[in-house]
Amino acid sequence: MTELNKKRHLTAGAWLEARQLLWRHRYRLLLGLVMMLTSRGAGLVLPAMSRYVIDEVIPNGRGDQLLLLAGVGLVATIVQASTGFALSQVLGVAAQRAITEMRKSVMAHVSRLPIRYFDSTKTGILISRVMTDAEGIRNLVGTGVAQLVGGVLTAAVSLAVLFYLNWQLTTVTLTILVVFGACMSVAFSKLRPIFRERGKINADVTGRLGETLGGIRIVKAYAVEKREQLVFAKGAHRLFRNVALAVTGVSAVSSVATLVMGSIGALMILLGGQALIAGSWTTGALVQYILFTGLVIAPVVQMSSIGTQITEAFAGLDRIREIRSMMTEDEEDKSRQPLTSVSGEIRLDHVSFEYELGVPVLRDVSLLAAAGTTTALVGSSGSGKST
Repeated sequence: MTELNKKRHLTAGAWLEARQLLWRHRYRLLLGLVMMLTSRGAGLVLPAMSRYVIDEVIPNGRGDQLLLLAGVGLVATIVQASTGFALSQVLGVAAQRAITEMRKSVMAHVSRLPIRYFDSTKTGILISRVMTDAEGIRNLVGTGVAQLVGGVLTAAVSLAVLFYLNWQLTTVTLTILVVFGACMSVAFSKLRPIFRERGKINADVTGRLGETLGGIRIVKAYAVEKREQLVFAKGAHRLFRNVALAVTGVSAVSSVATLVMGSIGALMILLGGQALIAGSWTTGALVQYILFTGLVIAPVVQMSSIGTQITEAFAGLDRIREIRSMMTEDEEDKSRQPLTSVSGEIRLDHVSFEYELGVPVLRDVSLLAAAGTTTALVGSSGSGKST
């Protein structure tokens, strides 16, 4: 399988893993979506009444309506705040439960992998696969997806209002947002492999560091400090370069988002100001347009953050799916014949063995392991595998 086909296979596997994850937590996600829609709907109340307050209530001196409108706005704000807090509790718990279940599942699978995998893989890498890779899924079953969906729906409603107020200005604004969305799509497609590679590099560096520190503790005359320092330095620099690429990509997305906000603000000053001068708009209409434009821009800008988090989650699912696709010892043993009897004594006479061709694990080993005794096979650093 080529590298390109392998990446495509893992990407498809990550999507399958994500769909299964979302389906298992569908009820909590559905409840969270309802709360999100309620919160977003309440957030539309104040912008919607702004035009009426500025153009009708204040100029006509209707002070008796101010108290009523302020009360409606306060109730909407309380609803928005309370549903936002409840949303974090409902989906936050779901996310942590999903992370726990994923870690248990990956640990159960890893513990049943063949010995040759443990012989060729550092302990720190396995720890990273179990603990770190699962951490990103909190963005899928947590508030990330709900915020994304809620933001899109809020933006859609706000766009409808904006088209009603001024379709020419809204068309230009929407064009800018579409271009920004296309740029984000390209950026996230570039960032995802970088996040995936970061997890791999971090696991390699951590694994090697763990074995080095463990070897220093076990072997009293440890004599490979310079070599291990060089290996760690190379790994640390690889990690730095990866993080620098990711920071550059995320910063570019944020900078483009800032540019979009500034461009839309300049357009509103120019075209909105002209409409106000021409008398086709009132002051309340301009304020209302600005507020609803903010409700459109905010979710789009938020997507730059949420999109990065979801991209990181898919990178972790890629790695989890990869390790889950490995065949366990239980599955391999189905094709093997069981031993009829065991005497309890093991004798090796000039035995050589290798998992991979050209990479010997045992070289001409002779020993007698009597029943009831323990025999350790120790590597050159003193902290090798034992059995």
